[in-house]
Amino acid sequence: MQRIYYYYAALMGFFGLFLLMMAWHTLLSPSNKLPTALLLLISAGPLLLPFKGLLNRNLKSCTWMCYLSLPYFAHGAAEAYVNQIERPYALLEVLFSLLLCFGAGLYVYKAEKA
Repeated sequence: MQRIYYYYAALMGFFGLFLLMMAWHTLLSPSNKLPTALLLLISAGPLLLPFKGLLNRNLKSCTWMCYLSLPYFAHGAAEAYVNQIERPYALLEVLFSLLLCFGAGLYVYKAEKA
């Protein structure tokens, strides 16, 4: 498979995860205990740190994006196990984080082999 397809998979995972985090805490299941702005800062904020490098296809930023997707995978797996009401959102979080991790990781891996 060509290297660019892994990059597209990473972008789909990133945008899916980012939009899911934004929608989950604002539209789908807003929290009554914590402010929405704080939840958005904690959940979607870290994704924006290596975002510019990901768009520029910087290999170091793609590697960091791969590392950054792993806590989202852990959160989604734990949330899917614990909270039955929000299980579909949590499973989507797992799917998008895995897509981001493997897409960015394989994009970097194929670049180093070439």
